[in-house]
Amino acid sequence: MTVTQMRHPLRTVLLAVAMLMLLSSCETIGYYSQAASGQLSLILDRQSIDRLLAQENLDPETRRKLRLVVGARDFAEQQLMLPVGRSYQSYVELQRPYVLWNVFAAPEFSTTPTTWCYPIAGCVAYRGFFSEQATQRFAQRLQGNGLDVYTGGVDAYSTLGWFEDPLTSSVLNRADHRLVSLLFHELSHRLVYLPGDTTFNESFATFVEQEGLRRWLLEHPQAGTEAMLAMEERMQTGFVTLVTLHRDALAQVYAGDASAEVKRQLKRQQQDALRRDYEALREEWGYSGYDRWFAGPLNNAQLATVGSYNDLVPAFTALLKSIDGNLPAFYERVAELARLPAGQRATALQAVREEIP
Repeated sequence: MTVTQMRHPLRTVLLAVAMLMLLSSCETIGYYSQAASGQLSLILDRQSIDRLLAQENLDPETRRKLRLVVGARDFAEQQLMLPVGRSYQSYVELQRPYVLWNVFAAPEFSTTPTTWCYPIAGCVAYRGFFSEQATQRFAQRLQGNGLDVYTGGVDAYSTLGWFEDPLTSSVLNRADHRLVSLLFHELSHRLVYLPGDTTFNESFATFVEQEGLRRWLLEHPQAGTEAMLAMEERMQTGFVTLVTLHRDALAQVYAGDASAEVKRQLKRQQQDALRRDYEALREEWGYSGYDRWFAGPLNNAQLATVGSYNDLVPAFTALLKSIDGNLPAFYERVAELARLPAGQRATALQAVREEIP
C-alpha cells in the first residue's frame, strides 16, 4: 500500500473508531465492529484508478471500464452537478461477489418494512453486513422472531460523504450504461439524504440515476442502446406495476378482520397469483432477467424493497418537468421537501404528481 492509495489512513481509522463508539449505544458492538472493519478493509485495499490506468499490463477490459468510470464521474460533477468529492477515484478488487449483503424484514401481516436506526443515517429499512455468513445468521434470528425476511447482495453503496467511496470489482461486469447509472445513483445520496426516510432517499436516487443516464446518452450515444433502454424501461415499469399491485392487495388483506390463519391462506394465494402474473409477462417479453428475483420468497420484506426504490419516482419526474428540466432548481425543491415534516412532504409530492399529466 502506498501513500497515494490511502491519503489519510490514521484520520479515517480514528473517525471510524469514534463512530463505532457512538453507534454502540444503539445496537450491539458486534454489529458495528463488523461494519467498521468492513469499511476499513475497503480503505486499506483501495488503489488509485489513475495509477492503475498508468500500468501497461492492466487488463484491456478493466482499463476500458475504469476509463468509463472516470468519464461518468466527470459528467456527474459537471453536467448533473452532483457533489462527487473524491469518490470513485480509487478501486478495490474484492474476493467476494458483493461488497456487502442487506437484510430486509417486515411483520407477517404488514407490507411496512422493519427499520433499524443509526445516529447518522437515521432509520433505514435494511441492515447491512460485509459477511454473507453473518447476513444469514441475522436473517435466521429475525425469522425465528416471526418476521418475513429477505436478503440480497449489494454491488455498491454510499457512505454519504463520510469516506472516499471506492469503485469495487463487484460492479465491473455491469453493462456500460448500468455502470454509469449506478454511479449517478450512489453519488446522488451525497447531495440529498433524509435520515429516516428510505423511500424518499432511494426514489430520489433512482430518479437521478434515470435522468442522469438519459442526459449521459445524449452526449455519449451508443449503437443500439436507445432501443435496448426503451425495452428495459418498459419491462421495469411492468415489473414495478405488477409487484405494487400485489403488494397493495396484500395490504388490504392485512387490514381486514379475518383470522390469522385466513390471512396466511390469502397471503399464499396472492403470492401464487403474483408468480402466475409474472410468468405471463415473462412469456410476453421473452425475457427472463427477473427470474432470480421471483425465485425469492415474495414475502412482505421482499415486496417492500420494490416500493422503497420506486414509489416516489413519478413524483420526482413530475417535479423536474414542472421546472422545465432545470436541475439546480430541481435539487433546491427536493431539499425543501426534505425539510418538511413527513406528512406535509407526502402531501406536497402527491400534489406535484397530480399537477403534471
